[in-house]
Amino acid sequence: MDKTFNVINFGCRATQADGAAIERALLNLDLRKSVRWQRSDVVVINTCTVTNTADVEARQVIRRVHRENPTAKIVVTGCYAQRAPQELARIQGVTCVIGNSHKERLAPILAANYLATAPFPILQEQTRVEGADVFCSSIFESRQLRVIADATGAGRTRPVLKVQDGCSYRCSYCIIPSVRGDSRSLPAAEVMRQVGLLLDQGFREITLTGIHLGGYGRDSSPQETLAQLARRLLKEERLERLRLSSIEPLEYTDELIDLVAESPRMAKHFHVPLQSGSDRILRMMRRPYLAEYYVCLVAKMRQRVPDAAIGADVMVGFPTETDADHANTQALLETSPMTYLHVFPYSLRPGTASANLRPEVRGEIAQQRGRELRELAARKNREFRSSFVGKPLSVITLGQSGEEPTVEAVSSNYLKVEISNGAVASNQILSARITELTAEGLRGEVAQPAIAQAKSAAPLEPAQAAADPG
Repeated sequence: MDKTFNVINFGCRATQADGAAIERALLNLDLRKSVRWQRSDVVVINTCTVTNTADVEARQVIRRVHRENPTAKIVVTGCYAQRAPQELARIQGVTCVIGNSHKERLAPILAANYLATAPFPILQEQTRVEGADVFCSSIFESRQLRVIADATGAGRTRPVLKVQDGCSYRCSYCIIPSVRGDSRSLPAAEVMRQVGLLLDQGFREITLTGIHLGGYGRDSSPQETLAQLARRLLKEERLERLRLSSIEPLEYTDELIDLVAESPRMAKHFHVPLQSGSDRILRMMRRPYLAEYYVCLVAKMRQRVPDAAIGADVMVGFPTETDADHANTQALLETSPMTYLHVFPYSLRPGTASANLRPEVRGEIAQQRGRELRELAARKNREFRSSFVGKPLSVITLGQSGEEPTVEAVSSNYLKVEISNGAVASNQILSARITELTAEGLRGEVAQPAIAQAKSAAPLEPAQAAADPG
């Protein structure tokens, strides 16, 4: 019987793209993808380590996989595996730990050490650990991850293509540069090739992502900015919608904003990390802007693209954060044209510059501040959604919504839309007339046929819920 595998992903869109690359590499080994890890021969756990909570969740899943599928080969990779490989190797059931530095070699390592015989060889007495300094590489990781563009859309209608990795910023709270390395960009020609592969499969919307997406091209020779890359991609007529994930405030240039405003094929969506509305806290975080700059930036976005989604990441409970600092953040968000927020508590990461800052903010205070910001975000999001009732929105269909006779879709401006009139195939870009609000999104009816529906490829598998843009 063929050996099977399952990949469990944690974290950001870049990690999701890495997970899809791993899937394709394992398929190339003639392993068969299983929808259930409980029955898989190999379970790859692709970890995040941006917060302590992410670490805890990864450990819990590893233990659960081993408990419910004790014969599975458990391979742990990703950012946590790069940061603390020996810590993960000590968990019962872990077969192999492969850091980001060796992620492109995951499939060959697995093939050479654990797939050579049938059935699997007995577990080694010592868990294998593969890793190296992520700063050794100055090129985009890696060959294996660059040849599997067709995997980044597996089971989805909105594939995510990672065009950049690593980060050269050094925010005081962030562990990611130490587990991803410095910023590296995928050459533009290779981006074009991978986009072409995705379009060959019939995908209509593609999202570009990276750890520090706005830094794309700075390491290239000659340099090419993200805006220039986007313009190059839009020359490909088959690409019906291009979406950009999170970009730092100082990297949202006028050229990039104008491109979103002027091109009907650019998703009307900006995600701009804020972290804090207090200048004092921003300086302690080593964020290279002040609150007033951020306010002016998002105001410009709203003016240039009136219907755009504008989202932000916001941290609560950073060491020394006072009630006054929190009030500054609330005031900034209240008066800015934000449509959604990702609110998360500060998490101490050993080895970061902020790890020794005191006093710490008590957990219950950080939780209360987070609740206040989430309530503000929910109100602003409802107001934004309400403004589209009775109007048309351009959406891409994902698939049927559970048992209900509706089809899930995502609008150009990042709203969940339920299409309620008749069967509509997945992977169609169409106009939906919005009829009412739902608990978290909108409900609408098809207003006109999908763009270029006659030339569409065979319907793709239904997508999962829309991923976060970060």
